[in-house]
Amino acid sequence: MAIQTINCRKISRGHVKGNIIISKDPLSFLGGVDPDTGIVTDREHDLYQQNIGGKILVIPSGKGSTVGSYVIFQMAKNKNAPLAIIAMEAEPIIATGAIMASIPMVDLPEEDVLEILKEGDLVEVDADTGIIEILNESNKRTKNNLIK
Repeated sequence: MAIQTINCRKISRGHVKGNIIISKDPLSFLGGVDPDTGIVTDREHDLYQQNIGGKILVIPSGKGSTVGSYVIFQMAKNKNAPLAIIAMEAEPIIATGAIMASIPMVDLPEEDVLEILKEGDLVEVDADTGIIEILNESNKRTKNNLIK
């Protein structure tokens, strides 16, 4: 499979490779994620009880209190933060948290990553240049991007 490249806007510098965890729901870090474990605690969120630590988090955007930036920073101190964050549109809370915690972050991808990427895909995020590379897909798909 050819590597697919997607251009994005740079938010917080860094370069990582890892597997993604994806949600179509905006995420509030304050009250929505346990900074000690990296586990989503918001019962209404589609990632409820899943650990976002050590993975590349793909979300439409963040939401909630400005204190969420400090939750992201605390997650990084506890070594439970996402490896990187890819957002369809960054908002100040998550952008500030990513910058404070030195977590690579990009947003405004030229393609709809919420539709293209699937749970577990291996991607490389180069937030220094604003490029996402899809290195391999977690599941075999048809031309219509459906799981066989």
